[in-house]
Amino acid sequence: MTRVAGVDSSTQSCKIVVCDAATGAVLERATAPHPGGTAVPAEAWWDALCAAGNGLLDRVDAIAVGAQQHGMVALDADGTPIRDALLWNDIRSASAAEELVRELGGPQPWADAVGSVPVAAFTVTKLRWFADHEPHLADRARRILLPHDYLTWRLRGPDAEPVTDRGDASGTGYWSPATGRYREDLVSLAFRGRMPLLPRVLGPAESAGRTPSGALVAAGTGDNAAAALGLGLEPGDVVLSLGTSGTAYARGGAPSADPSGAVAGFADATGAFLPLVCTLNAAQVLTAAARLLGVDLSGLEALAAQAPPGAEGLVLLPYLTGERTPNLPHATGSLHGLRPRTMHPWHLARAAYEGMLCNIADALDHLVATGITPRRILLIGGASRSALVRVIAAQILGRPVTVPEPEEYVALGAARQAAWALAGSAAPPRWPTRTAAHISVSADAAATGRAIRDAYAHARDALHG
Repeated sequence: MTRVAGVDSSTQSCKIVVCDAATGAVLERATAPHPGGTAVPAEAWWDALCAAGNGLLDRVDAIAVGAQQHGMVALDADGTPIRDALLWNDIRSASAAEELVRELGGPQPWADAVGSVPVAAFTVTKLRWFADHEPHLADRARRILLPHDYLTWRLRGPDAEPVTDRGDASGTGYWSPATGRYREDLVSLAFRGRMPLLPRVLGPAESAGRTPSGALVAAGTGDNAAAALGLGLEPGDVVLSLGTSGTAYARGGAPSADPSGAVAGFADATGAFLPLVCTLNAAQVLTAAARLLGVDLSGLEALAAQAPPGAEGLVLLPYLTGERTPNLPHATGSLHGLRPRTMHPWHLARAAYEGMLCNIADALDHLVATGITPRRILLIGGASRSALVRVIAAQILGRPVTVPEPEEYVALGAARQAAWALAGSAAPPRWPTRTAAHISVSADAAATGRAIRDAYAHARDALHG
């Protein structure tokens, strides 16, 4: 049996799955934690990969890494990280993003150049912050890598050439999905005239090399592109992912460029494209609400089930860590509609579920506005395991929702990419995706969902002023 490994190096942990290359059946799993925070030593990711992969990775034929997008890993001439890596959810570069948009002439030139308008998450904005706030360190930066680039490089040894893939490169803000090339002028603009070395961009099934023990290392990719590959997305499929953050994305046949900045025009891991909308607040909204109410997640769900749909007018705007869509990096969460009859734990619990899902529904609307026509909505991520989340999602979206069998789809997609690179075939191997649930929605429930969204929109628009 040919064994392949997929790595999901996420914000919170490193997860590894080992699969049968022919069928995709998961044979073994392992995980190791990452340190918290929005600036993390890149070496900690490598330590976690080694800990999780101990005893696993020396028995695989190929491996690929999927990892959190956008993070900035700056290396000196010796390949040593200069500072802690800035993660996607580090918003210290919010003002840098605004500066860069102005300096290039507004949102449209950025959308034309790289398919996306930079926000604080993007690597290009972190380069500007780095140049302005730590110039003595920026002067030492010989290379700039993404988290998955760094781990792919470490897997092959210090003498290997750093590489990336088009899916992850498209999240930097200085690589164009339309042309397939870096925009070095944008790197220089952001980094105040400095021009660090950037990793070579590999094709979807191209090999990056081999580990010292001989396992083939595939190109790897960013987490959303890896999840799309793990799910086997087809045209018309739209994914709503409810992890720490929330994402809405679909597989597209042509590059997209949204000058509003809501939709990021990313590439995927197959040679196609992945228009994507990201929110900073998803499952963490439920975790925070449960902590506030002194219950666990199952207790929060039980409380929320006691309140009627719409929570009798109580609305939570879930911008607990600022927000990316809408672009409100310094916003905070807020409750609207507080009255004596809504000041009960069950109302707040219900508002947390509905606020989180209205926010992701807004993300879906942005995708639809760019021409995406949803044929099927797939709900994934940790929060999708909640029966109440599934029901409320269908109600608020006004559409049926399909929930794939819970799986580590980022790691699974990376493993599928590894199998593809190992086989050298024209297309990735066909691995089945099983469905855990399909939630339909009645006309009455959809009407209630529209009312919930109207109340949410009123509170959201009031915040925007």
